[in-house]
Amino acid sequence: MFDVFSYGFMQHAFLAATAISLFAPLLGVFLVLRRQSLLSDTLSHVSLAGVAFGVLFSLNPTWTTLVVVVLASVFMEYLRKVYKNYMEVSTAILMSAGLALALFIMNSSTSTSGVTLDQYLFGSILAITDLQVIMLFSIAFLVLIGFVFFMRPLYVMTFDEDTALVDGLPVRAMSTLFNIVTGLAVALMIPACGALLVSAIMILPASIAMLLGKSFKKVLIFSVLIGFVGMNVGLFISYYFNVPASSAIVLIFVGFFLLTSIGKRLTRG
Repeated sequence: MFDVFSYGFMQHAFLAATAISLFAPLLGVFLVLRRQSLLSDTLSHVSLAGVAFGVLFSLNPTWTTLVVVVLASVFMEYLRKVYKNYMEVSTAILMSAGLALALFIMNSSTSTSGVTLDQYLFGSILAITDLQVIMLFSIAFLVLIGFVFFMRPLYVMTFDEDTALVDGLPVRAMSTLFNIVTGLAVALMIPACGALLVSAIMILPASIAMLLGKSFKKVLIFSVLIGFVGMNVGLFISYYFNVPASSAIVLIFVGFFLLTSIGKRLTRG
């Protein structure tokens, strides 16, 4: 059973999965509570424009994606203020613009780099490099440190922005910074999870944890544990049944969610 660990690419995959499980579910909890579940999906679509710019200018797509996603994260916060009561408008604008721009550039590009949008739409955690693993652990460290030092301000801002303003918290700056960190996380997850499934990997563990946890801290802890188990079980299934890793991982999370939902209803009945 453990022959899976004898391959270098699987070692990289499990390390990447562990890193992602440390930060993606935590960000997902706050995205759900802030009613911004579609933010990760929007940024993942925008990231494709970053990939396209990388191909167009013959640059590493990872770096151009990071730049584009950071700019989009800041613009997202601006749109959130403009359309305060219609959040879905800002997500629709950025999502459609990012995908349209990516398709336009890729179609017009004459680059022979061999990079295609399909590689980033679906991703491949089995093709993760040493550098990508290091970057994933770096963003995990950044998120965990941020949560340790800014948990209370984030908590107040998430549940009541008006109270946060009265307390003198820099709500606008904090919200923008949260969007930027989320954007960086999404951009670094894209090569492993694919633009189409990043949102599910961030939101599903958080949603399951919210059904199980009876306090905010327990929800955060459960989300990380669920993320860790789901990511690694999905990799085992991918290896032994020869199926795409990202799809196996998402289906594991969906299965966890259904079982948890049914279990909660039965216990209440």
